[in-house]
Amino acid sequence: MAKHTDQSWKQDHPSTLFSNSVQKADRAVKQAMSHPEEIAVEHAFNSISHAENAQMNAVQHNEHMDIVEQNIEHLDQLRQQIEGVQDIVEDK
Repeated sequence: MAKHTDQSWKQDHPSTLFSNSVQKADRAVKQAMSHPEEIAVEHAFNSISHAENAQMNAVQHNEHMDIVEQNIEHLDQLRQQIEGVQDIVEDK
């Protein structure tokens, strides 16, 4: 019997992958907010972009849409927060 790896499990559950990438984006945005530097902002934008890709995948699979909707709202908040941090960094 084939070993059930984390990777295959994530591929089987797009909504879980989306939740995980939103959590990573959340941490990246918090990091950028506490240390408003260009590299932290860039990392946060990359994390948000990754989460947006995972969002599209989860929506296409119509998986756990209530959880997906909550994550979409959270991602929108993160996007607004990081844009505010980016303004601070650019004004330095």
